[in-house]
Amino acid sequence: MTLHRPESLEDALALLGQGGARLLAGGTDLYPALRDGPPPPALIDLTGVPDLQGIRRDASGWRIGGAVTWRQILRADLPPLFAGLKAAAREVGSVQIQSTGTVAGNLCNASPAADGVPALLALEAEVALAGPEGPRRLPLAEFLLGPRRTALGAGEIVTALHVPDRAGTGGFGKLGARRYLVISIAMVGVVVDWQQGRIAAARVAVGACSPVAVRLGALEAALVGQRAADLRAVVAAAALPELAPIDDVRASADYRRDAVRPLIHDTLHKTLEVSHVA
Repeated sequence: MTLHRPESLEDALALLGQGGARLLAGGTDLYPALRDGPPPPALIDLTGVPDLQGIRRDASGWRIGGAVTWRQILRADLPPLFAGLKAAAREVGSVQIQSTGTVAGNLCNASPAADGVPALLALEAEVALAGPEGPRRLPLAEFLLGPRRTALGAGEIVTALHVPDRAGTGGFGKLGARRYLVISIAMVGVVVDWQQGRIAAARVAVGACSPVAVRLGALEAALVGQRAADLRAVVAAAALPELAPIDDVRASADYRRDAVRPLIHDTLHKTLEVSHVA
């Protein structure tokens, strides 16, 4: 196996265009997936590509480089809008995984239980890609097609995530069989804009309860204008047609349907506490 370490995006794309190589960032999903099978003929290590690094704010919002790690998310000076993403980052595997695993890798692995996805959906993130046909951008909801399936084309690399700069406070909640190092039974990412004690706008996404994490559009609309005291009743009354949980070794579909509602309520309520502090 040949390991390539390009120092520019152009070189990385050229190597990928030769065929047969796999992309490597943190490797926290790639290496376990190889199991006892044969290694790929070549790996392209993206961690030395400057275009994939850094978190910065510009006129259009925030840009998170594709090779940014979860530890870098945690350490970044970000507004309350990103509180949910930071909370999700703390739940990604162990500290060692957080220090190595990348945001783009989490998306490209496309697990229905990927911790970062609900928070990024609530942030209305877009995925920036570069490839043989040039750059393009997709809403995250269009990039994720199903379990282990994405819209990443042949010869393409995820270069960054773009998040619009909007009012609101983020939150994240996760339910698992234990507190640490656990795959989610259900998880919730939210962004809520509280104005004078009422919700002016809300974005709510749920993961591990459908083939891909999804936004709950009807619930979001129902939350507008509500006070904190109203949240439990509004969430309890919501139909949540977007969810399609399954039975698996972690929980039954019925359990997920029941458990996700208090998880949504608690996650929404925490944003009020954070927004007051902020």
